[in-house]
Amino acid sequence: MSHIHQHKILILDFGSQYTQLIARRIREIGIYCELVPYDVRPHFIENFNPNGIILSGGPDSVSKIDSARAPKIVFDLNIPILGICYGMQTMAIQLGGEAKSAAKAEFGFAQIRARNQSKLLSDISDEINSEGHGLLNVWMSHGIEVTKLPENFELIASTENCPIAGFANNSKNYFGLQFHPEVTHTKQGTQILDRFVTTICQCEKKWITENIINDLLTKIRSQVGSNKVLLGLSGGVDSSVSAILLQKAIGDQLTCVFVDNGLLRHNEGDEVMHTFAQNLGVKVIRANAQKYFYDQLSNESDPEQKRKIIGRAFIAIFNQESQKLKNIKFLAQGTIYPDVIESAGAASGKAKVIKSHHNVGGLPDDLQFELVEPLKELFKDEVRTIGVKLGLPKKMLDRHPFPGPGLGVRILGPVKEEFAEILRLADNIFMEELNNFDLYNEVDQAFAVFLPVKSVGVTGDERRYDYVIALRAVETVDFMTARWARLPYDFLDHVSNRIMNEISRVSRVVYDISGKPPATIEWE
Repeated sequence: MSHIHQHKILILDFGSQYTQLIARRIREIGIYCELVPYDVRPHFIENFNPNGIILSGGPDSVSKIDSARAPKIVFDLNIPILGICYGMQTMAIQLGGEAKSAAKAEFGFAQIRARNQSKLLSDISDEINSEGHGLLNVWMSHGIEVTKLPENFELIASTENCPIAGFANNSKNYFGLQFHPEVTHTKQGTQILDRFVTTICQCEKKWITENIINDLLTKIRSQVGSNKVLLGLSGGVDSSVSAILLQKAIGDQLTCVFVDNGLLRHNEGDEVMHTFAQNLGVKVIRANAQKYFYDQLSNESDPEQKRKIIGRAFIAIFNQESQKLKNIKFLAQGTIYPDVIESAGAASGKAKVIKSHHNVGGLPDDLQFELVEPLKELFKDEVRTIGVKLGLPKKMLDRHPFPGPGLGVRILGPVKEEFAEILRLADNIFMEELNNFDLYNEVDQAFAVFLPVKSVGVTGDERRYDYVIALRAVETVDFMTARWARLPYDFLDHVSNRIMNEISRVSRVVYDISGKPPATIEWE
């Protein structure tokens, strides 16, 4: 086992929208962790050999007879456990305590009073009250609460509305918190998690960028040996970091195929070739496959099917290009950890499919290559940090997220070349003006969407009946939740006028004011 994985935390996911945040916070602290469904098989937990286990929050009602429970083995391993929200509640019930509907639900800010100088919370506070008690400003989200402590547990936190907001069995190193330390609203949340994973679980902080890069380079060289690798280079963050990492590991054994699928942003093909082939010296072949992709997508409206079609089309082009090359054994992909989680690719295979990613959802059974996925353990922020360390342009790494299937899932309904060109131009105008108005870095993701409907407009003295473009911009910390960006009206007016004046096939521009939830950030 590589030394960066020697000390590790296992997170059991009970379905909270914040669960990935727990994993990201633990990684940021410098400890490796993995995230798996709560009902993962016991032998997986045992073989993983964690230094500690975190039980996440979740939407279930713990008082129901058939509600989710932690596997028994969790309490048989004699290692530290931290239960968060639902995780605390199921710990209480499984260890002999009680939980039921709270007299007063708590959603949002709360102030916790720490008690009994616990290992987890002692000397961590936001302020001290007049009686000398430590107070913590935290984020609550619950309608159930623990009402009776399990045997040998003591109270470590409370609020006015929640008498048992935290408990501990100090001899076993079992802890429960009703609030969410993983969210930024809990001011000392990272310090609390750090206390758990380093002091209580005794993990060393080995998950740091330099160690991760060295580990990845070693793994790539070990897997690939002297064989040749083909990488599908999209120009996005994930494939770009994969390319530069592979080049550093194996040099000219790497050949990149940049597939121009007709679903890229304005001038992106030329920019990718310039950055990698000319500036970084990476061997890149450009495959112009626009017509092939348009033909494959022309009769498909379902977004999930479009993603799968695009994934299969990428593989078909790779196969076609690889046949022109000699002795290609491996196909490299920019799959990252959230792709694996969201595509039900986690170790247990039980995670619910949110959406298919072309990286992991479109591979045929008769794939001609072995896969190399150097980033599959990493979150996006970790990938960006590695990219900066390896010398990729910061401008490339800091671009707003762009979906793997590209404009294919920002064109609602069937994908046509005409629609793609209209959208590309509209999106480019939006990006230009966000930069011109110094707003690009004020929002976390922005893009245009092509709507396959027509609306009446007027140009000069003539009636026009043409397409509609929707603009989307959001502010978010973690992409799990997001609010629509309050862009200035004058700015939106300017962008709208430019799009309708410069793109003859657009008669109307609308602005999306949906939050996540209930909407998603992308339209498909």
